[in-house]
Amino acid sequence: MASGKSKSAKEVTSVFGTLVRVAEPEDTGGPTCVRVKTVKKSGKEEDVQEENGVLFWVNKSGFPIDDKTWDRMWDHVARIHPDGYDVIHKVRDKKDLPSVPIPQAPTNFSASVPISERLDRIQNYMRTLQYNHTGTQFFEIRKNRPLSGLLESAKEMIKEALPIKCLEAVILGIYLSNGFLGVERFPLSFKSVFGGNVHRHVVLGIYYAGSYGTIGMSRREDLMYKPVTFKSLSDLVFDYEKSYNKFMHDVKKVKVGMPIPHDPHSYEFINWKAVTVSPNKMTKKEMTKDLEFMAKEIRTRAKSWTITLHSPRKSSVEAPRDARTSLQQATKIYRAHTSIPAESGTKKKPQSTGSSQTTSTVADSADYQLRI
Repeated sequence: MASGKSKSAKEVTSVFGTLVRVAEPEDTGGPTCVRVKTVKKSGKEEDVQEENGVLFWVNKSGFPIDDKTWDRMWDHVARIHPDGYDVIHKVRDKKDLPSVPIPQAPTNFSASVPISERLDRIQNYMRTLQYNHTGTQFFEIRKNRPLSGLLESAKEMIKEALPIKCLEAVILGIYLSNGFLGVERFPLSFKSVFGGNVHRHVVLGIYYAGSYGTIGMSRREDLMYKPVTFKSLSDLVFDYEKSYNKFMHDVKKVKVGMPIPHDPHSYEFINWKAVTVSPNKMTKKEMTKDLEFMAKEIRTRAKSWTITLHSPRKSSVEAPRDARTSLQQATKIYRAHTSIPAESGTKKKPQSTGSSQTTSTVADSADYQLRI
């Protein structure tokens, strides 16, 4: 936008709208907190969302980005950057900018690679993409979409290799960790207040081998990645609360969702909020009780043991060869000790109706037992 430098603030506002904050009560009878709204020229809905108490535009045009979204992004950058509209001439209008290398996504892991190392590689890949400070979210994430649709957005993130925010990082983390046997993923959301401003954040919770951790993106290192070393879900949440307090944030709510399926073709919806705890309204003991109940639900409703590798019509992963061999041997031994007659070309006449019913019952019972 070469002519953007000469535009006044009033003219820019009339074109794109202005992102502002409006003070509103957080709860009935509660203290006044700050919520974000958008001032628009007309009554039409604008592509705007909020994260960490900061408003940002959302790219709803897909790729390639259309001119309106592109101009709006640069306009917002010019308003928040110290150099103002000069940054447009220094960066956007420059033709000989150095090429940016595209990082390789960690999509294929050898079976010998430990889960902890795989999660580290995924987190490092997200760091390589960097946090998005442009004021425009490049990938539209709608929480009410089925999982299969959200994972298509993750594929776009890998293809475009653009900076991402926390919600995009959760979807990307789900995609990259699909198929990790024994790894349960669940959304972990936070609502905090700092200086009267409401901040919201979400990471991808991880449960593996009796321990908990997280992966994700944030402006603060302490608020995104936690190694899978916490022995309980409550320990993980309390560590996040400690990190928030270090940045002078008062945590109001923590929400824990249900385990996310590993099937990339699943039409299930992500349960973003199964239980909510309020640190400022509950004691540590009460929070621990609720969080440990939720941790039990996560372990009970584990999704990583029913992985569809190729087609959604296949209900589960094929059993290992050794397991199939053992099952065949057990079947032979079982049949050898039952009264089920072997199949032959000639049909034997049953001695009586009662005998036929008994044989049929034994056969049905044997089949049922074998299926178990």
